[in-house]
Amino acid sequence: MEAVPTALETALGHRFANPKLLECALTHRSLANQQILESGSDAAAPAVDNERLEFLGDAVLGLVVGEALFLLHPEWHEGELTRVRAQLVSRQHMANVGAAIGLGEHVRLSRGEDRSGLRRKSTVLSNTMEAVIGALFLDGGLEAVRIFAKRFVMGETVEQLAKELRSGAALGNYKSALQERLQAARTGAPVYKVKSESGPDHRKRFLVEVRLKPVDGEPGAPLARGTGSTKKLAEQDAARRALSRMTDAGLVSEIGEEEEPETA
Repeated sequence: MEAVPTALETALGHRFANPKLLECALTHRSLANQQILESGSDAAAPAVDNERLEFLGDAVLGLVVGEALFLLHPEWHEGELTRVRAQLVSRQHMANVGAAIGLGEHVRLSRGEDRSGLRRKSTVLSNTMEAVIGALFLDGGLEAVRIFAKRFVMGETVEQLAKELRSGAALGNYKSALQERLQAARTGAPVYKVKSESGPDHRKRFLVEVRLKPVDGEPGAPLARGTGSTKKLAEQDAARRALSRMTDAGLVSEIGEEEEPETA
């Protein structure tokens, strides 16, 4: 068995009592299959790779990050917690975490996949990172995962995402942010309507208005208007403007005067 990569253990902040767990977490299925073929073992025998640990690590990571966000931001609603957690446990972010701790150089691949440069692929990094977290949990419990997650998975990224939420960016989805803000304030639901279209087919501009959904025959209060080259982009722009006005006003109830219409 290969020596445990102590540099990786240092980055993880944990010395493995059972080094085989870490070795398994680093083993890509290509190497496991290669070892079976070279040993002449029954091809039907289960390969000892990291996929089961990946499954476990994904579940543990979601729990630890969810717990941390719940305690760190008591002012966030369920939707905000869910979106930020989704960003933090996303494959792209986990690949970035793996790259930050130099995980790629420790991944155990078959000779062919190693020559192909697979260890640098984001999918391999993210999957292996989840497997390592699974191994970390089995060897050191939740506290070991919490320590690692706080340093590398959460870190400054949480504050960056929190800043986006405060600005109304909703991690790029202004429509979702507006709906959740209105629901939290029990004000109503937003509805979008195309007010006008302009320009030739290849350079269309849409003007969209977002209003509160009418209730009991009463027209909904106008929130904002936005423009874009597609209906979806115009809706996002309208939602962004509505969120900005709501933030400036401080209270949803103060919104009700329609903006000056913009030219589509």
